[in-house]
Amino acid sequence: MKTTLPDKKNIKREWKLVDADGKILGRLSTEIANILRGRHKPIYTRHLDTGDFVVVVNADKVRLSGRKETDKIYHRYSGYRSGLKEIPAEIMREKHPDQLIRLAVKGMLPKTVLSDSMLRRLKVYPGDNHPHKAQNPAPVELKLKGAKRV
Repeated sequence: MKTTLPDKKNIKREWKLVDADGKILGRLSTEIANILRGRHKPIYTRHLDTGDFVVVVNADKVRLSGRKETDKIYHRYSGYRSGLKEIPAEIMREKHPDQLIRLAVKGMLPKTVLSDSMLRRLKVYPGDNHPHKAQNPAPVELKLKGAKRV
């Protein structure tokens, strides 16, 4: 039996809708990264981009486990002397709730040329509304372990 590799004509991209309300950030980000990479498809190949589009709603209601809400700090560096910016997770949630999910998913994607194209297919919105209703995204039931606590 011959192994076949998918080409761009065979890759069918679907739209998936993920509701982040009450989900733990790390576990949610892992599932989103797997969908963006295409690991849920039988045609998955490591060196090809076979993933789907992912629309995440209710990003402002995602949970952080433990004391990460106050202790987790996001770092940015401008390149200039004393240009290090440190933002705690609670302030990041208030100002840019979509960045919490975007940065977590970015860290879970492979550090290759493909990660930019995968990250472009991630659409994150803080509220319930999103402008992708015309694409008719299918809701995804995630297999999150340990997320039963409230």
